[in-house]
Amino acid sequence: MGGRRPSPPQIIYPPSPPPPAPPTQVPSQSLQTQTALNEVSGKQQRLNMELGAQLDRTNADFFAGQDIRRTQAAGAENRLGTAAIGAETRATARVQGEESRAGIAETGLQYRRGIETSGQEERLTTQTKGTEARALTRETGTETRATRRVEGQEQRAGIRETGGETRATRRVEGQEQRAGIRETGTETRATRRVEGQEQRAGIRETGGETRLTDLQKEMFRRYKENRDYEQAQQQYRT
Repeated sequence: MGGRRPSPPQIIYPPSPPPPAPPTQVPSQSLQTQTALNEVSGKQQRLNMELGAQLDRTNADFFAGQDIRRTQAAGAENRLGTAAIGAETRATARVQGEESRAGIAETGLQYRRGIETSGQEERLTTQTKGTEARALTRETGTETRATRRVEGQEQRAGIRETGGETRATRRVEGQEQRAGIRETGTETRATRRVEGQEQRAGIRETGGETRLTDLQKEMFRRYKENRDYEQAQQQYRT
Protein backbone atom coordinates (compact mmCIF):
# COMPACT_ATOMS: atom_id res chain seq x y z
CA MET A 1 0.00 0.00 0.00
CA GLY A 2 2.94 2.25 0.62
CA GLY A 3 4.00 1.93 -2.98
CA ARG A 4 0.88 3.52 -4.41
CA ARG A 5 1.47 6.72 -6.30
CA PRO A 6 -0.47 9.59 -4.87
CA SER A 7 -3.25 10.79 -7.02
CA PRO A 8 -2.63 14.10 -8.70
CA PRO A 9 -4.19 17.09 -7.08
CA GLN A 10 -7.58 18.11 -8.45
CA ILE A 11 -7.46 21.57 -10.04
CA ILE A 12 -10.61 23.55 -9.66
CA TYR A 13 -10.84 26.32 -12.19
CA PRO A 14 -12.82 29.38 -11.39
CA PRO A 15 -15.94 30.01 -13.38
CA SER A 16 -15.56 31.92 -16.61
CA PRO A 17 -15.87 35.66 -16.25
CA PRO A 18 -19.12 37.17 -17.40
CA PRO A 19 -19.28 38.33 -21.01
CA PRO A 20 -18.15 41.93 -21.56
CA ALA A 21 -20.79 44.50 -21.02
CA PRO A 22 -22.17 46.05 -24.22
CA PRO A 23 -20.65 49.44 -25.01
CA THR A 24 -22.61 52.44 -23.88
CA GLN A 25 -24.22 54.17 -26.86
CA VAL A 26 -24.06 57.94 -26.78
CA PRO A 27 -26.35 59.51 -29.42
CA SER A 28 -24.17 62.56 -29.97
CA GLN A 29 -20.82 60.72 -29.96
CA SER A 30 -19.06 60.12 -33.23
CA LEU A 31 -18.71 56.57 -34.58
CA GLN A 32 -14.91 56.70 -34.59
CA THR A 33 -14.67 57.64 -30.91
CA GLN A 34 -17.19 54.94 -29.95
CA THR A 35 -15.30 52.32 -31.94
CA ALA A 36 -11.99 53.29 -30.30
CA LEU A 37 -13.52 53.08 -26.85
CA ASN A 38 -15.01 49.66 -27.63
CA GLU A 39 -11.64 48.39 -28.84
CA VAL A 40 -9.84 49.64 -25.72
CA SER A 41 -12.50 48.07 -23.49
CA GLY A 42 -12.31 44.77 -25.38
CA LYS A 43 -8.49 44.67 -25.21
CA GLN A 44 -8.55 45.46 -21.51
CA GLN A 45 -11.05 42.69 -20.86
CA ARG A 46 -9.10 40.19 -22.96
CA LEU A 47 -5.89 41.07 -21.13
CA ASN A 48 -7.64 40.63 -17.81
CA MET A 49 -9.00 37.28 -18.89
CA GLU A 50 -5.61 36.10 -20.13
CA LEU A 51 -3.95 37.28 -16.94
CA GLY A 52 -6.60 35.55 -14.86
CA ALA A 53 -6.19 32.28 -16.78
CA GLN A 54 -2.40 32.41 -16.42
CA LEU A 55 -2.66 33.05 -12.73
CA ASP A 56 -5.17 30.23 -12.46
CA ARG A 57 -2.80 27.79 -14.17
CA THR A 58 0.22 28.91 -12.17
CA ASN A 59 -1.57 28.91 -8.80
CA ALA A 60 -3.69 25.81 -9.30
CA ASP A 61 -2.84 24.67 -5.75
CA PHE A 62 -4.43 27.72 -4.18
CA PHE A 63 -7.60 27.28 -2.34
CA ALA A 64 -10.82 27.65 -4.15
CA GLY A 65 -11.72 30.54 -1.92
CA GLN A 66 -8.55 32.38 -2.90
CA ASP A 67 -9.49 31.83 -6.54
CA ILE A 68 -12.96 33.07 -5.82
CA ARG A 69 -11.64 36.19 -4.10
CA ARG A 70 -9.21 36.76 -6.96
CA THR A 71 -12.02 36.42 -9.45
CA GLN A 72 -14.11 38.81 -7.44
CA ALA A 73 -11.24 41.30 -7.33
CA ALA A 74 -10.80 41.01 -11.11
CA GLY A 75 -14.54 41.58 -11.57
CA ALA A 76 -14.38 44.59 -9.30
CA GLU A 77 -11.48 45.95 -11.30
CA ASN A 78 -13.40 45.37 -14.53
CA ARG A 79 -16.41 47.14 -13.16
CA LEU A 80 -14.25 50.03 -11.97
CA GLY A 81 -12.62 50.24 -15.41
CA THR A 82 -15.97 50.12 -17.15
CA ALA A 83 -17.33 52.80 -14.81
CA ALA A 84 -14.32 55.02 -15.50
CA ILE A 85 -14.70 54.51 -19.24
CA GLY A 86 -18.42 55.35 -19.00
CA ALA A 87 -17.68 58.50 -17.00
CA GLU A 88 -15.09 59.62 -19.54
CA THR A 89 -17.46 58.83 -22.38
CA ARG A 90 -20.25 60.84 -20.79
CA ALA A 91 -17.90 63.77 -20.12
CA THR A 92 -16.66 63.65 -23.71
CA ALA A 93 -20.22 63.56 -25.02
CA ARG A 94 -21.19 66.47 -22.78
CA VAL A 95 -18.24 68.60 -23.99
CA GLN A 96 -18.98 67.66 -27.60
CA GLY A 97 -22.63 68.68 -27.16
CA GLU A 98 -21.63 72.02 -25.64
CA GLU A 99 -19.19 72.69 -28.46
CA SER A 100 -21.75 71.63 -31.07
CA ARG A 101 -24.39 73.93 -29.61
CA ALA A 102 -21.89 76.81 -29.43
CA GLY A 103 -20.91 76.19 -33.08
CA ILE A 104 -24.56 76.12 -34.18
CA ALA A 105 -25.24 79.37 -32.30
CA GLU A 106 -22.21 81.06 -33.90
CA THR A 107 -23.22 79.78 -37.35
CA GLY A 108 -26.73 81.18 -36.91
CA LEU A 109 -25.38 84.53 -35.73
CA GLN A 110 -23.03 84.80 -38.71
CA TYR A 111 -25.82 83.73 -41.08
CA ARG A 112 -28.17 86.39 -39.73
CA ARG A 113 -25.45 89.03 -39.99
CA GLY A 114 -24.74 87.94 -43.56
CA ILE A 115 -28.44 88.23 -44.46
CA GLU A 116 -28.59 91.70 -42.85
CA THR A 117 -25.51 92.88 -44.75
CA SER A 118 -26.84 91.40 -48.01
CA GLY A 119 -30.16 93.20 -47.56
CA GLN A 120 -28.44 96.52 -46.91
CA GLU A 121 -26.24 96.12 -49.98
CA GLU A 122 -29.22 95.11 -52.11
CA ARG A 123 -31.21 98.15 -50.97
CA LEU A 124 -28.26 100.46 -51.67
CA THR A 125 -27.82 98.88 -55.12
CA THR A 126 -31.53 99.31 -55.91
CA GLN A 127 -31.43 102.93 -54.76
CA THR A 128 -28.36 103.65 -56.89
CA LYS A 129 -29.97 102.01 -59.93
CA GLY A 130 -33.10 104.15 -59.48
CA THR A 131 -31.06 107.34 -59.15
CA GLU A 132 -29.06 106.53 -62.28
CA ALA A 133 -32.21 105.60 -64.21
CA ARG A 134 -33.91 108.87 -63.28
CA ALA A 135 -30.79 110.87 -64.19
CA LEU A 136 -30.60 109.05 -67.52
CA THR A 137 -34.29 109.76 -68.17
CA ARG A 138 -33.81 113.46 -67.42
CA GLU A 139 -30.73 113.62 -69.63
CA THR A 140 -32.54 111.80 -72.45
CA GLY A 141 -35.53 114.15 -72.18
CA THR A 142 -33.27 117.22 -72.24
CA GLU A 143 -31.43 115.98 -75.30
CA THR A 144 -34.67 115.04 -77.03
CA ARG A 145 -36.19 118.46 -76.40
CA ALA A 146 -33.01 120.17 -77.62
CA THR A 147 -33.05 118.00 -80.75
CA ARG A 148 -36.72 118.81 -81.42
CA ARG A 149 -36.05 122.52 -80.89
CA VAL A 150 -33.13 122.51 -83.35
CA GLU A 151 -35.20 120.49 -85.83
CA GLY A 152 -38.03 123.04 -85.55
CA GLN A 153 -35.62 125.92 -86.04
CA GLU A 154 -34.09 124.28 -89.09
CA GLN A 155 -37.51 123.42 -90.47
CA ARG A 156 -38.76 126.98 -90.05
CA ALA A 157 -35.55 128.34 -91.57
CA GLY A 158 -35.98 125.98 -94.52
CA ILE A 159 -39.61 127.06 -94.94
CA ARG A 160 -38.57 130.73 -94.84
CA GLU A 161 -35.78 130.09 -97.33
CA THR A 162 -38.11 128.17 -99.64
CA GLY A 163 -40.77 130.88 -99.40
CA GLY A 164 -38.21 133.60 -100.13
CA GLU A 165 -36.90 131.73 -103.14
CA THR A 166 -40.43 131.04 -104.37
CA ARG A 167 -41.44 134.68 -104.00
CA ALA A 168 -38.27 135.83 -105.78
CA THR A 169 -38.97 133.37 -108.60
CA ARG A 170 -42.55 134.56 -108.89
CA ARG A 171 -41.40 138.18 -108.85
CA VAL A 172 -38.87 137.59 -111.61
CA GLU A 173 -41.45 135.65 -113.62
CA GLY A 174 -43.92 138.56 -113.26
CA GLN A 175 -41.30 141.07 -114.26
CA GLU A 176 -40.36 139.03 -117.31
CA GLN A 177 -44.02 138.49 -118.21
CA ARG A 178 -44.85 142.20 -117.92
CA ALA A 179 -41.75 143.10 -119.94
CA GLY A 180 -42.84 140.63 -122.61
CA ILE A 181 -46.34 142.14 -122.66
CA ARG A 182 -44.93 145.64 -122.92
CA GLU A 183 -42.60 144.61 -125.73
CA THR A 184 -45.45 142.88 -127.56
CA GLY A 185 -47.70 145.93 -127.17
CA THR A 186 -44.98 148.28 -128.35
CA GLU A 187 -44.32 146.18 -131.43
CA THR A 188 -48.01 145.81 -132.13
CA ARG A 189 -48.63 149.54 -131.83
CA ALA A 190 -45.64 150.33 -134.05
CA THR A 191 -46.91 147.88 -136.64
CA ARG A 192 -50.36 149.34 -136.48
CA ARG A 193 -48.98 152.84 -136.70
CA VAL A 194 -46.93 152.04 -139.82
CA GLU A 195 -49.88 150.26 -141.34
CA GLY A 196 -52.08 153.27 -140.62
CA GLN A 197 -49.58 155.62 -142.14
CA GLU A 198 -49.37 153.48 -145.26
CA GLN A 199 -53.10 153.17 -145.44
CA ARG A 200 -53.58 156.88 -145.00
CA ALA A 201 -51.06 157.59 -147.73
CA GLY A 202 -52.91 155.22 -150.02
CA ILE A 203 -56.18 156.84 -149.17
CA ARG A 204 -54.83 160.28 -149.90
CA GLU A 205 -53.55 159.07 -153.26
CA THR A 206 -56.82 157.31 -154.14
CA GLY A 207 -58.73 160.48 -153.93
CA GLY A 208 -61.56 162.01 -152.29
CA GLU A 209 -63.95 159.56 -153.89
CA THR A 210 -62.87 156.78 -151.68
CA ARG A 211 -62.15 158.84 -148.55
CA LEU A 212 -65.53 158.13 -147.07
CA THR A 213 -65.27 154.44 -147.81
CA ASP A 214 -61.72 154.33 -146.56
CA LEU A 215 -62.72 156.20 -143.47
CA GLN A 216 -65.40 153.65 -142.77
CA LYS A 217 -62.95 150.87 -143.38
CA GLU A 218 -60.45 152.53 -141.15
CA MET A 219 -62.97 152.91 -138.38
CA PHE A 220 -64.02 149.31 -138.76
CA ARG A 221 -60.40 148.24 -138.82
CA ARG A 222 -59.62 150.18 -135.68
CA TYR A 223 -62.67 148.76 -134.02
CA LYS A 224 -61.59 145.29 -135.00
CA GLU A 225 -58.02 145.95 -133.92
CA ASN A 226 -59.15 147.26 -130.59
CA ARG A 227 -61.44 144.30 -130.20
CA ASP A 228 -58.68 141.85 -131.14
CA TYR A 229 -56.34 143.56 -128.74
CA GLU A 230 -58.83 143.40 -125.92
CA GLN A 231 -59.53 139.75 -126.68
CA ALA A 232 -55.80 139.04 -126.67
CA GLN A 233 -55.44 140.83 -123.33
CA GLN A 234 -58.39 138.90 -121.95
CA GLN A 235 -56.98 135.59 -123.10
CA TYR A 236 -53.58 136.48 -121.66
CA ARG A 237 -55.09 137.40 -118.31
CA THR A 238 -57.12 134.19 -118.33
